[in-house]
Amino acid sequence: MAAKKTQSKPPAKSAAPAESRLLNKVAVVTGASRGIGQAIARALASEGCCVIITGRDKTTLAKSATRISRKVRGRGTVVPLVCDVRDPESVASLFAKVKQRFRRLDILVNNAGVSQAPLSVEDTSLELWRAIVDTNLTGAFLCTRAALPLMPRGATIINNLSAAARQIFPKFAAYTAAKTGAYGFTLSLREELMSRGIRVTALMPGATDTDIWRQIMPNAPREKMMNAENTAQAVLYAVLLPGNANLSELLLTPMAGAL
Repeated sequence: MAAKKTQSKPPAKSAAPAESRLLNKVAVVTGASRGIGQAIARALASEGCCVIITGRDKTTLAKSATRISRKVRGRGTVVPLVCDVRDPESVASLFAKVKQRFRRLDILVNNAGVSQAPLSVEDTSLELWRAIVDTNLTGAFLCTRAALPLMPRGATIINNLSAAARQIFPKFAAYTAAKTGAYGFTLSLREELMSRGIRVTALMPGATDTDIWRQIMPNAPREKMMNAENTAQAVLYAVLLPGNANLSELLLTPMAGAL
């Protein structure tokens, strides 16, 4: 009697969601209304993280939160909170709300930043200088200072500095000064917090296709740039490192080379 043939079936696809590697973690991403900040917040939320996103405009920030929430489909939570990182009182209010609601903070991404149109030093107004330095440098200091009391051992701080932290661009004196200053701040902070088990990483992406280029160089070749998701994945990599690993810098450059 011939053996009865049986046809094996492929295993059914599991409907269970992929492992959420940042489940129960809490993050703050400043300047997350658009661009790199929004992409970073989405990457963190997609791994189950509760992400507080900040920006200065309430309407734009709310739209960003909705966009991120639709993309992550319930894997993480997105909480929009208006904050002006230049204002000490606004920053204090933000982190007071984080403390009240979550009691802790595992990830801080100091991403809020502004750039400038090309200007010589003699044509750079004091108002412009202060706006750029206050946002890109002082803002990172204020947020870090307010966040640290909430951060346990194993927490991570990532400062988005841009390639301008190490590469000098003429006619961008205010922006370059702010970013190189933020780089020095990051290195000092890293040494200071190492004994507390808090990692500090300098994120230095090269040209990235975001709206900021409309201000800097409207005709810049966007096709040669990285996209914001590339940078977000680098941040995710840094955050997910083992607890005993420390990554001092993430320097990202477009595959197409310099613009």
